[in-house]
Amino acid sequence: MSEAATLPTTRDEDWRYADAGYLAQADAATLAHWRRLDVPAGASRSEYATYLAAPQAGGSVDRLRVHVGQGGRFEAFVVIAGGPYLRCEIEVTLEEGAHFEFGGVTLGGGSKRQEFVTRVIHAAPGATSNQTVRAVQWGQATGNFLGRIEVARDAQKTDAAQNFRAILLEKGASANAKPELEIFADDVKCAHGAAIGQLDPVAAFYMAARGIPPAIARRLQVQAFIGDAFVECGDPQAGERLLEQALAQLSEAAL
Repeated sequence: MSEAATLPTTRDEDWRYADAGYLAQADAATLAHWRRLDVPAGASRSEYATYLAAPQAGGSVDRLRVHVGQGGRFEAFVVIAGGPYLRCEIEVTLEEGAHFEFGGVTLGGGSKRQEFVTRVIHAAPGATSNQTVRAVQWGQATGNFLGRIEVARDAQKTDAAQNFRAILLEKGASANAKPELEIFADDVKCAHGAAIGQLDPVAAFYMAARGIPPAIARRLQVQAFIGDAFVECGDPQAGERLLEQALAQLSEAAL
């Protein structure tokens, strides 16, 4: 049976945290569709996106497959603030000396389910990649990150990193992380990290001692937290716009 004829389920590892209701009624051909981008050798391409609402009832999935030629660079910076279910999936293959930079933010409340899924394939020597993902959830919302790094046998001198952190503003919110490393080369530097917690009470105490109102103090903490995802953005103005769009969604948060 072809891929286009098969609907994924939450039993599939890559879809384990997805919205089961959405998958059950989704169009198989739509889920199987990938946008494609080829970055020529030595060239640079970027993608900046903010998902504020699902274009289809029940949810939406956006899948992008990228090939980066020798010495090329591709960067993607994405904010997911809508729902009820939104999934951004990026698969990148890196040739020799290529670089992939990714920054993602999930942010939402209610019963929203938001997720990033990445697969970075280091296919040749000397390629580098860096992924920074932040989640801020409240209500009954869930933020997910499934990140996979694959290093081929000949891809020596690979330098790859991914980092996921989540802040849960209310007890009913949740976050899930599934970092994976598959390494067949021996001269590489690969790292991943994940942490899920709440706003820092010590920082809140010191800001209160300086006369900063609690709501503003919490907002400043969230701003600094999600700002991490855009630090490496090659276009500072685009990074600022994404941060502003993300912060605009905090008006409904329990700050």
